[in-house]
Amino acid sequence: MTETELYKELGTLTKNKDKWEESISYVSSLLTHESEKIKAKTLWLLGEMGLVYSAAVKDVVPKIASFCDSPVTLLRERALNALGRIGRADYNLIEPYWQGLFRFATDESPQVRLSFIWASENIATNTPDIYEKHMMIFEKLLHDGDDKVRMEAPEIFRVLGKRKPEFVKPYVEQLQKMAETDDNRVVRIHCLGAIKATNQEIK
Repeated sequence: MTETELYKELGTLTKNKDKWEESISYVSSLLTHESEKIKAKTLWLLGEMGLVYSAAVKDVVPKIASFCDSPVTLLRERALNALGRIGRADYNLIEPYWQGLFRFATDESPQVRLSFIWASENIATNTPDIYEKHMMIFEKLLHDGDDKVRMEAPEIFRVLGKRKPEFVKPYVEQLQKMAETDDNRVVRIHCLGAIKATNQEIK
């Protein structure tokens, strides 16, 4: 099967969710494929499968996590995405790797930094308590040099604000200032959303 045919097959499987559970073993085997494009698609699909069938991906989580050390930006990005989705379903499966994810807050690639935030949002959805002592890392990302990262950064404050508003309250004044003055409209909107999530009054 050519790379194009295989990629198309994975695309079809992505839509056929009723076949996910029985296909996890096969999809996992593609992590050793020579094509970076196939490995990236595989990582993404395993993350989605893991959100629904977390127990069935347990054995492949270490292999997924190993791609966090890849020199290929896309593979680091997709590994983070997958760990985030699996961790949303069952934090215990990704707990051994969770602390190591914070290094990606300063990754050289803005897309990887963005994926770090997105993965953190997923994990924090059902396991928010673990982020209490890490809020300063996300505060720094509010001032990232990349606009897409800055647009996503307030979203982790929104996710945590709904669940653990006390984690976010120390940053409400800063978020409010950004909501009023930031030159990026999406950043302003997302900062407002984060404030509202904590049930803080917006001046």
